[in-house]
Amino acid sequence: MEDWQGVWIVAEQGQGKLKRVSFELLGRARKLADKLGVPLGAVLLGHDVEGGAQELIYHGADRVYLVDHPSLAQFDPDPYARCLERLVREERPAIVVAAATTSGRTLMPILAARLHTGLTADCTELDIEEGTGLLLQTRPAIGGNVMATIKTPDHRPQMATVRPRSYPPAPRDPWRTGEVVRLDFPEEVFASRFRLLGLEKPEGGAANIEDADVVVAAGKGLGRPDRLRWVQELAELLGGAVGASRPVVDQGWLPYPHQVGLSGKTVSPKLYIACGVSGAIQHLAGMRGAELVIAINKDPRAQIFQVANLAVVGDLAEILPRLVRRLREIKGSSCP
Repeated sequence: MEDWQGVWIVAEQGQGKLKRVSFELLGRARKLADKLGVPLGAVLLGHDVEGGAQELIYHGADRVYLVDHPSLAQFDPDPYARCLERLVREERPAIVVAAATTSGRTLMPILAARLHTGLTADCTELDIEEGTGLLLQTRPAIGGNVMATIKTPDHRPQMATVRPRSYPPAPRDPWRTGEVVRLDFPEEVFASRFRLLGLEKPEGGAANIEDADVVVAAGKGLGRPDRLRWVQELAELLGGAVGASRPVVDQGWLPYPHQVGLSGKTVSPKLYIACGVSGAIQHLAGMRGAELVIAINKDPRAQIFQVANLAVVGDLAEILPRLVRRLREIKGSSCP
């Protein structure tokens, strides 16, 4: 396996602009590359994204492989997979890491199948094993009840997808220098079996839960689904998004895109308000990056209180309506 060298990340962009998760991947992969003493590469596929290549260098990449073509403007698994497969076969990186987003979860299994290698999906931690230099890929297993660490000793590249918001973005250093390798492929590489009809955002305010500065999460302690209106209005008054614990989603009160936790999304807002959330370890793992946690629960022994900056012990049916009314008053008095 000695001819497979280097660590790569697959950058993500939307409408020509790099997504935050690209910088999160660079933060993780930079540590992996430094431990191995190898360069850190980044693959950027898109259209009119040359400025993004330089940003990847500023955030930690040593070399950026840039493929710029109109067919890559929007994510399409056919040309994306062909471009990435060609690059990997030619350059032979030992490790390739992408984000566990919709596009990453679509692209990486295709690539793994074509390269006849393994893929560990939805990792929360990555590290290098002492002595072997193998990639240690840690992810939740058995419904999130245990954490499994996986290795790929016999095939290359070693591949993983990583949860967004599970690691801080790499800092920007405008003095960093690196190499941008611009690549041209034959037109047949960009052919596709798919036709993009349009782009739609999910309904119900869940589209921005990972990027929200404020998340108000509903737990089974709400008691009834009709009480969700208080959580939704509280989130709206605070300019935030609505999250949910797994039991709330399992009961059908909210759809899966709202779920926070090991089996849901990872969030790192400035403010996280947990309403009737018990604080199971699987849920805590999904919101551990929150800067300020306010927990409301009638059970004084609730696990959520152990991570809360402010604990409110009481009945949600009394506290949430009063909180919503008070915020309405404050909002109203601040209007010109």
